[in-house]
Amino acid sequence: MKKKSMLIAACAAVMFALGIAWGGRACQAAKPSALKVKDNKIVNASDKAVVLKGVSTHGIAWYPQYVNKQCFKSFKKMGANTIRLAFYSDDSAGYDKSLYIKVEEGVKAATDLGMYVIIDWHILSDGNPKKNQKKAKEFFTYFAKKYAGQTNVLYEICNEPNGDVTWGRDIKPYAEKMIKLIRKYDKNGIIIVGTPTWSQDVDLVAEDPIRNQNNIAYAFHFYAATHKDQLREKLKTANEKGLPVIVTEFSICDASGNGKIDKKEAKAWMKLLKKHKIGRVAWNISNKNETSALIQPSCKKTDKISKKNLSKSGKWIVGNW
Repeated sequence: MKKKSMLIAACAAVMFALGIAWGGRACQAAKPSALKVKDNKIVNASDKAVVLKGVSTHGIAWYPQYVNKQCFKSFKKMGANTIRLAFYSDDSAGYDKSLYIKVEEGVKAATDLGMYVIIDWHILSDGNPKKNQKKAKEFFTYFAKKYAGQTNVLYEICNEPNGDVTWGRDIKPYAEKMIKLIRKYDKNGIIIVGTPTWSQDVDLVAEDPIRNQNNIAYAFHFYAATHKDQLREKLKTANEKGLPVIVTEFSICDASGNGKIDKKEAKAWMKLLKKHKIGRVAWNISNKNETSALIQPSCKKTDKISKKNLSKSGKWIVGNW
């Protein structure tokens, strides 16, 4: 009996080490390593490059049903290590403070799965980040307080500045204020700053980056059927000048999020991102009837999604990222 008890105890120890719960219950996934920005790379505590690779929700006001653990787990099984939670910042685009709870649900689901999670203040129709700066302060005060020290949380403070907006006059001053605010609570979490022209002009930002702040990266977005060599050159220039960049939104269709797929250009983008170990997050987790939706319009599942449920874009992305 003593030998049998010792054997059972040993088996239990091995199962615990492997992350398998005794009694058939799943254990929480391993905690993701803390990240930092060093030179132009996102790295772990050992200074080894970490490539964030994942999927973004659509606006959680429009598709809240996909913010759940089983949905995120489906994409983790397909190779994702990151979830981006898109919280639209303008009233006309679905801003609603009651949706804070959906962000919390999303962060918990990603955390339970051992994934990184980007909390995205999704500026789009509002164009200038200063327009809703008061709401942004409230938003990031709440979430920076809540998740200070949680090593898998990143903050994206302005998705796609656009229109009559410049880096020096509008985006940089806004970013410096948001960074100061977040750093009151979270001293080390990575903060991602949007760049001019729908987060494309990283080459211009590389000439005048934010100084005297740690763990700052910059957003870059592309849609392969629209954005080609000219935009890749902007990314190359920024990379050469040492600007830390992460692609927080991309797809392989045109810039509207719809239209044709361009696999040739998509391959060129993936080759460049892989060469420089640049993270990338695909748009978007939904079954919306448009090309960038990762799930087929006919699929009504909101969890336990398989590759066969993916759209053409979705299948290509998870097969090539």
